[in-house]
Amino acid sequence: MGSLWPYPVRPVPRLRKGDRVAIVAPSSGLATTFPGVYRRGLEALRELGLEPVEFRSATMSSEQLYRSPELRARDLREALVRGDIHGIVSVIGGYESVRLLPLLRSSDFAGHPTFIMGGSDATTYLLFARRAGIVGFYGPSVMAGLSQVNDLPDEYRLHLERFLFEPWKSFEYAAYPSHTHAYTGWGAESSGGIAPLQPSGGGWSILQGDRPVEGHLFGGCIEVLEFLKGTPYWPPPSFFHDAVLFLETSEEKPSPQRVGYMLRNYGVAGVLRRIAALLIGRPKDYSTAEIGRLHEIVLSIVKEEFGLGELPVVSNVDFGHTDPKLIVPIGCRVRIDPNLRRITLLESPFSDA
Repeated sequence: MGSLWPYPVRPVPRLRKGDRVAIVAPSSGLATTFPGVYRRGLEALRELGLEPVEFRSATMSSEQLYRSPELRARDLREALVRGDIHGIVSVIGGYESVRLLPLLRSSDFAGHPTFIMGGSDATTYLLFARRAGIVGFYGPSVMAGLSQVNDLPDEYRLHLERFLFEPWKSFEYAAYPSHTHAYTGWGAESSGGIAPLQPSGGGWSILQGDRPVEGHLFGGCIEVLEFLKGTPYWPPPSFFHDAVLFLETSEEKPSPQRVGYMLRNYGVAGVLRRIAALLIGRPKDYSTAEIGRLHEIVLSIVKEEFGLGELPVVSNVDFGHTDPKLIVPIGCRVRIDPNLRRITLLESPFSDA
């Protein structure tokens, strides 16, 4: 067990224009239900200069995939070890990819460091990669985030291009000027779209904290993280020392009170006392009043219940189930400066930076 959750993490080779990326569906099989949206996502990858390679799971139905966790795990393993594959991107999220974890091998991740990106239910296997000592990338998937690139602010495409392809040693995130909460027009023959963009209202919300801190990124979808607690795939308490915990809510829209229940669990487990900062993604489909209530509950738990009034807490950050999304490399060191409203990656997740 001592070899698990090593730090620092190993970076992965940077993607280059023309690279072949595996398209896999470790969670849901919505490509068969909404093929137009799926095809549009593949085209977005091609427009970015990448060549998508569809693995068997990518075009299977959700029912078929649910019955075949072994096939989904096999696709992930094959994508990692194949020499002609340079990256892996998930089709979309789901709810039970945790079933794949006993079927995966840490040696496949550690022995073949590969760019792997997804969001929501991808939290499970991205943290499996982190457990093996490899950076995982919490970000857009083919159907949720990439398919919508051309409908979203130009800053989003620039973020993808710069983050993925340009050499950098540190990377300063920037809040997007506008965002959307919903996809529209999903149908068998439609390529889909997005709900109207909303102004982001000055960017991120600094709930508390006034001193810069640094730490290693850990997190994902807060509901999916609950699936992992109490399993061999959850880190020991000591792991969270100086972690920057990032949490976001899914399209199931847990109430602010329920988010509070889950956050309180981190406090009781001793995690909140160890972390360097807490980042909260913009909650999908919350009203202004619900966002206000969420912030009240978060501060009540962090500050009043656990006495952590100095812990930097930043909300409405652009990762998670709203669009456009930032790419978050799990395991990399990051600096949070509440006064300057800055979030800066201090190291590249790529081995050829």
